[in-house]
Amino acid sequence: MSMMKGFSNAFRIPELRKKILVTLGLVFVCRLVSQVPTPGVDWRALQQVIETARQSTSGGGLLDWFDVFTGGALGQCAIGFLSIWPYISAQIVIQLLSSVIPSLEKLKKEGESGRQQLAQITRWLTIVLCVVQSWGIATMLSHPGALGQAFAGVEIVVNPGLGFQLMTVIGMTSAALFVMWLADQITTFGIGNGASLIIMINITSRLPQALISAWERYFGLAGVQASAPIAELPILIIFFLLVVMGTVMLVQGVRKVPIHSTRRSVSGGNTYGMQQTFMPLRVNYTGVMPIIFAQPLIQIPSAMLMKISDATSAGFSGKLYRFAEALANPTVLHMVVYAVLIMFFAFFWVATQFNAVDISENLKKDGSYVPGIRPGRATAEYLDDVMTKITLIGGTGLLLVALVPMLLMGWIQVPWVIASFFGGTSLLIIVGVALDTLRIMESHLLVRKYDGFLAHGSLRGRGGM
Repeated sequence: MSMMKGFSNAFRIPELRKKILVTLGLVFVCRLVSQVPTPGVDWRALQQVIETARQSTSGGGLLDWFDVFTGGALGQCAIGFLSIWPYISAQIVIQLLSSVIPSLEKLKKEGESGRQQLAQITRWLTIVLCVVQSWGIATMLSHPGALGQAFAGVEIVVNPGLGFQLMTVIGMTSAALFVMWLADQITTFGIGNGASLIIMINITSRLPQALISAWERYFGLAGVQASAPIAELPILIIFFLLVVMGTVMLVQGVRKVPIHSTRRSVSGGNTYGMQQTFMPLRVNYTGVMPIIFAQPLIQIPSAMLMKISDATSAGFSGKLYRFAEALANPTVLHMVVYAVLIMFFAFFWVATQFNAVDISENLKKDGSYVPGIRPGRATAEYLDDVMTKITLIGGTGLLLVALVPMLLMGWIQVPWVIASFFGGTSLLIIVGVALDTLRIMESHLLVRKYDGFLAHGSLRGRGGM
């Protein structure tokens, strides 16, 4: 009741109502872009190639991963296939480089002017990534035989050549830049982070297909008999709720480090000192970045190895193919490598983005300190030690959430389109973005003396992707 009342109150505030409507309108335009097919592509032939590629490996491979995060743009090779991902990739690259390149790190610390210059560099890098990726897509569509001998005689492009490649590069690059602009407009005039919202909408757009697939699996559909017992469905629903609860706890969990301030302040003739507060260190400090890094690093090399090896060979080439196949599918080998990569990137991301020395210096300048810890180097070592322990816990939780879809696919053969909503990047992004958006809406409600979405307490966002 409190949640529904919160949504009702949101439309009573003119400013908030306008932001919500602007967000919905821009998201709708973004979804239209992902449905416009690329000119010159025979989408029926493309779908046959995709289906053949899916049958060669288990579901949940690279093609399914692309299809989920592009909101279904893969199936018809829409001009919006790249979506917001080149922009996200450029942001990640600049964020990582700003930790190792002094000039970029200097811009990062220069305040608003520095952030604007970094944003401009990010946009130029986005254009470069769009051109490279769209050219690769156009080349692959023109020469499907490069994907394997099974596609050697397939013609996906009606009139292949330089003209088609240039047209595809211009179309996909323009669409990606338009989506990037839409994301900026949502961030400025709408609710929440535009890029994150677009990714979430792309993922949730596959929900109807997942529901249809679930109905076909347990009840049958259009002459197709049910392939799983109905008794499995309530167990799956309960398991889904438990996974969502665990994901919410992972996203919202923080470690509160107490902070005391010795600086005295004067206000209205009264003197204040020894203020006590805390520094919230998020358990899931890395967000979904470890999963985003790990998934392609498994699927892309395995696809390349399968291409250069021979499945029928009894020698090294055949062994290499079977190794790549086991690496691509939800096998024990895949899960072990996936787990190692996730934990590695969790610690790597924290090591590059969490600067305990800068935090300790800022605390020292502000006249603040951690109780029982000397300011300066000792504080930095303490924060680094605390963050290492938190990262171990958060990385483990992230790993469990990431492995749930694979376990479902391997144990009870749940299709990827259904299993992807039970964990992994999809569920983490949906939960994180939903909490962020609701938190922003709740802040508007509380400022204007309306009740929030919860009867007790308040929502806390994830603080970033």
